[in-house]
Amino acid sequence: MLDLYYWPTPNGHKITIFLEEAGLDYRIVPVNIGAGEQFKPEFLKISPNNRMPALVDSDPADGGEPVSLFESGAILMYLAQKVGRFLPEDLRDRTRVTEWLFWQMGGLGPMLGQNHHFSQYAPEKIDYAIQRYVNETHRLYGVLNKQLAGREFIAGDYSIADMACYPWIVPHEKQGQDLADFPELKRWFEAMTARSAVIQAYEKGKAVSSEPTVTEKAKNVLFGQR
Repeated sequence: MLDLYYWPTPNGHKITIFLEEAGLDYRIVPVNIGAGEQFKPEFLKISPNNRMPALVDSDPADGGEPVSLFESGAILMYLAQKVGRFLPEDLRDRTRVTEWLFWQMGGLGPMLGQNHHFSQYAPEKIDYAIQRYVNETHRLYGVLNKQLAGREFIAGDYSIADMACYPWIVPHEKQGQDLADFPELKRWFEAMTARSAVIQAYEKGKAVSSEPTVTEKAKNVLFGQR
């Protein structure tokens, strides 16, 4: 059994998309990050960076003790290796998928996260910061748009790279982006949105919580930590 420590955010959605695509049995353990549940000692044992998602696999491939993981990219790679899908065996194909997974982890997610923060949640509107991250979001969208030209998916066949990137494009309007400016990205985004596993993953998220994560009360928990 897989226990997924989860809240319906872009990083959380990455993992439920994979689990739905792979048809794996899993149990969602809600971690309400707006209420500070990510700081509970029992959660910190498996996610020392006090971030979700995290995963505990009680039936690892080697038959040994349960395996726990934090960081969504590491979880995606682990699960792909566990089921032998969505991460190619061919050296070059695998390298492409890994590149774009790390691109999402190191660029797309953090930069778009800063976009969300300064444009949506910051207590004061700092024009320079907003423009900085809206522009960087636009640049990253352009990189992905170019990569998708002539390709159905980001790195060849459907892979964990697609699962990692998609949830960060979902709030494109809040990020100040118009998908019409990125036709290849728009075509891919619409195809991803229509996948049954993606639909199911987002339904699972709504079942956990359909309320905004970032409320006025939650801001001190989410943004006030040192």
